[in-house]
Amino acid sequence: MVSVTIDGKEYDADKLSDNVKAQLLSLQAVDRRIENLQEELAILQTARIAYGNALKTELDA
Repeated sequence: MVSVTIDGKEYDADKLSDNVKAQLLSLQAVDRRIENLQEELAILQTARIAYGNALKTELDA
């Protein structure tokens, strides 16, 4: 039996309605998108720091 745990409560995945399954898939997709955006934000923040450091170096030269 495959189960799904939501808010600490287990549900039998085979007994979930199609609507509930669709909502779960949507939630998983949103979670993946958030994770990807957080990774992209980390990359952009790192780049911003590097550009700021390069700017300071040029200004101090």
